[in-house]
Amino acid sequence: MAKTTAAKGRYWKAHLKCVGVLLSIWFVTSFGCGILLRDWLDQSFPSVGSAPFGFWMAQQGSIISFVLILIGYAFWMARIEDNLEHDEEDAK
Repeated sequence: MAKTTAAKGRYWKAHLKCVGVLLSIWFVTSFGCGILLRDWLDQSFPSVGSAPFGFWMAQQGSIISFVLILIGYAFWMARIEDNLEHDEEDAK
């Protein structure tokens, strides 16, 4: 019973770390690049099509980064679950 509780604790600790890192990345790309750094991005990077880069990041870049974060979440959680399954098998 204690092993099950310890395994659940390790799972939730790894899960919260995963979610925290990915939400931080999402915040930086959506709020940071789209609002706070928009003027700097417009001046520092070339335009994408006919739109300035800061505007493009606010409109399209944050959506693309969100989709990439979803894919990363799926792979990261699969790896966490595989590692915990191997740990439980080793404990038996």
